[in-house]
Amino acid sequence: MFRTPQRVVTGGLALLFLFPLLWASVASVSPQAGTAQTHGWGFGNYQTLVDYQAGIGQYLLNSTMVSLMTVLFTLVVSLLGGYAFAMFRFPGKDALFLVTLAILMVPYATLLIPLYVLLNELGLQNSLVGLSLVLTMFQLPFATFMMRISFEAVPKELPESALVDGCGSFRALLYILLPAVKPGLITVGLFAFLAAWNDFITPLVLISDSDKAPLPLAVANMRQQVMGIVDFGATEAGVVVLALPCIVLFLILQRHYVRGFMSGALKG
Repeated sequence: MFRTPQRVVTGGLALLFLFPLLWASVASVSPQAGTAQTHGWGFGNYQTLVDYQAGIGQYLLNSTMVSLMTVLFTLVVSLLGGYAFAMFRFPGKDALFLVTLAILMVPYATLLIPLYVLLNELGLQNSLVGLSLVLTMFQLPFATFMMRISFEAVPKELPESALVDGCGSFRALLYILLPAVKPGLITVGLFAFLAAWNDFITPLVLISDSDKAPLPLAVANMRQQVMGIVDFGATEAGVVVLALPCIVLFLILQRHYVRGFMSGALKG
């Protein structure tokens, strides 16, 4: 009885958030004047995506490469950083952690021009690797915070017993602690993937070659390809293609995602 209002509110919120995506999905296959799908229902707007410049396959490949590299770099650095902040004592540890978190307070758009100059000096400007490194930098404060609280949620007796049995710090991390913080790693990796997959501003500044553009940048460029006229049908098709991998990935990993946040919440 008391759960009925909760279900009504939850269902209403779900519809509120899902409606834009459902509307874009229907509009991408419905007939619209000024689009490739002017008569009847079909996939003409998706064909526009396929035929645009380098093709949707190339843009999907670019987005996938950037997202996977960002996830890999973020997981490795945040895993080691969170492990160090949680398990070791060293001078200035708390101050260094606060400085790391302070990066969250800096609007990332203000850092793009200095980073553009730095990447140009390193020969990584207009490259997918350089773009991935910049996106990783933006993810590291939150990722390091998440991994620290994930390690702190692990009972102290677990790593201590491993060290007593002869495991070094690295082996204890690899064989004992890594399985214990798996939900935190999945949460960090999911956040990094979603941020890299959907980011528009960073590739807009750092990528100048259209063949290296990720899908969000390609969709934005396609909107104004004919004298500034917006092709809404192709844009809606691009939104659907961008959203589907994120939805599928979240549905697959949602249980671990919730556990990753709960581990830190229970620790607090």
